[in-house]
Amino acid sequence: MRADSPLYAPRSRRRRRSLSAPAVAALVVSCALTLALIIGLAFAGSRNELAAGTEVAGVHVGGLTKREAVAKLDSLFERQSARPATFVAGGHTYSFAANQLAVRPDWSAAVAAAQRAGDGFGPLRGFRRIKARVFGAEVLPRIAVSNAALEYALRQIAGDVDQQPRNAALVRKGLRFQIVPERTGTRLDRDAAAETIVRALGQLDRTLGATPLPVSVASPKMTAQMLAAPAAKARLAVSQPVTVKAAGRSFRLPRWRLAELLRLPRDGSTRLAIEGGAADAYFHRLSETVGRPPRDAGFAVYGESVQVVPARDGLEVNVPQAARAILRAATRPTHRVARLTIVHAEPRRSTAEALALGIDRRMSSYKTYYSGTADRITNLQLGVKALDGTLVAPGGTFSLNDAIGERTAERGFKSAPVIIGTEYSEEVGGGTSQVATTAFNAAWEAGLRITERHPHSLYISRYQLGRDATVYWPSLDLKFVNDTKSWVLVKGFAESDGISIAIYGGEKRRVDSSATPLVVTGPVPVDRVKDPKLAKGKTVVDIEGTAPTRTTATRKIYSEDGDLIRSETWTTSYEGETRVVRVGTKVVAKPKTEPGKTGAESPTGTETTPTTPRP
Repeated sequence: MRADSPLYAPRSRRRRRSLSAPAVAALVVSCALTLALIIGLAFAGSRNELAAGTEVAGVHVGGLTKREAVAKLDSLFERQSARPATFVAGGHTYSFAANQLAVRPDWSAAVAAAQRAGDGFGPLRGFRRIKARVFGAEVLPRIAVSNAALEYALRQIAGDVDQQPRNAALVRKGLRFQIVPERTGTRLDRDAAAETIVRALGQLDRTLGATPLPVSVASPKMTAQMLAAPAAKARLAVSQPVTVKAAGRSFRLPRWRLAELLRLPRDGSTRLAIEGGAADAYFHRLSETVGRPPRDAGFAVYGESVQVVPARDGLEVNVPQAARAILRAATRPTHRVARLTIVHAEPRRSTAEALALGIDRRMSSYKTYYSGTADRITNLQLGVKALDGTLVAPGGTFSLNDAIGERTAERGFKSAPVIIGTEYSEEVGGGTSQVATTAFNAAWEAGLRITERHPHSLYISRYQLGRDATVYWPSLDLKFVNDTKSWVLVKGFAESDGISIAIYGGEKRRVDSSATPLVVTGPVPVDRVKDPKLAKGKTVVDIEGTAPTRTTATRKIYSEDGDLIRSETWTTSYEGETRVVRVGTKVVAKPKTEPGKTGAESPTGTETTPTTPRP
């Protein structure tokens, strides 16, 4: 056969007609891209419309513009915002509407997010929309809520649902012990409940039925099983008496007393102990029986001198050891004997400490005399007794209210006259202001710095001019500062005819005092009261009243060497006591006269007749 036969093309020609594998692949890719571009462009649609298959909160908004979608969602939500949704928690049912809690989904933001998910350049937008069409695309809106309204709803639910767990408890009834079982508690999970409520009210397609809210179970710390051993131990403790031995003496603790001394487990603890108020009282009485209390170093005053009364050690029961010993004996079935240890008890203030205070002389003394009712005198005696023995450190402040304390009937104070403003009344503790006046003058004569003093509102003639003081719990006080280098001791004395207060310390100051006479500063205040039983034109003075006045008191304070420490002037103003005048308003008919006789006019005038004496 010839080489140029048409059955065999030249090798070079065959090579030109066939395509290489890369070229074929490139051709395929090019065709695919072209096809994809065509498909993408075909499904790209309008950028102003949301992709088909797009849902916001379960509502189909595909094919709508952004404005149309927002309007549709707003309309749907508006129709059901007043319709309540039901929630259940802990067996309770609650209903809340979206508008009640100001729940409002942000439809604009949700639609904008949906639009961005189906947007893009040309073919890319088409493929995104194909995906939304095939697989769907849902956007959930952000939801706004009134925090105050939501918190109110949560508090309401929690108030019904929240129940604290109750620990098992060991209780005593007489000589019997009983275990009260524990109880689990419940607690509303507020954060999760808030999210559940807001999400449910923000939905457009609500499920039928009530939505459960998350409630957790709270377990107690103490169970009945944990108290079984302490209960058995407590029953053993009161099964028989215990013999207590201390300082060579023996005492019998009966079963009922042991029951009182026991402190049962509490606050999540299984501990059984001998302690508490009843135990403290028992050990105190026992210490007084087998020992003696310590005595603090004190002060004995004799006129102008003062001496230190030495301290004395005491003997007392070692309470912690005694409590452990009695409990060990009580929780043994046999040999129920507790041996207690007696230890030395030191005083709180030793003799050396009392001597170091430097109190060795009387700085001043002042006395006022009894007046008024027996109850008022009782209050004076209680007041000086309460402040007796008060110690004030150098630079420290004495407070009469702190020293005496609140004046109450429980402490023995009686109801007695007091001055409130310019009116006379009665209160428990009335008369304590005389104690304040006595203490004020004692501090005045001692030359101590007085930092708080309130005069009476009305002048009282039995007190030294311009040197009275009043107190009222807890607002008005009398205070003075110990501005000496030594401690001072305030002593109070209830005597047969009055009360006196003395101040002792380490310095003796000289005080020169003077006072100006009372000066009238205004007219007597008048209160006119209409009296329909008194003839018109007549007046009767029931209370005479007094004019307001003012005085000044001066003191110059000198040291023992005669140097002037300071000079002070105190101005005291007293209010006037109101004059009470009754004014007649009764009209008196003129008497009839016989013919030929002239009538005589009824006399009228002013009559001054004090009918209410001043207290």
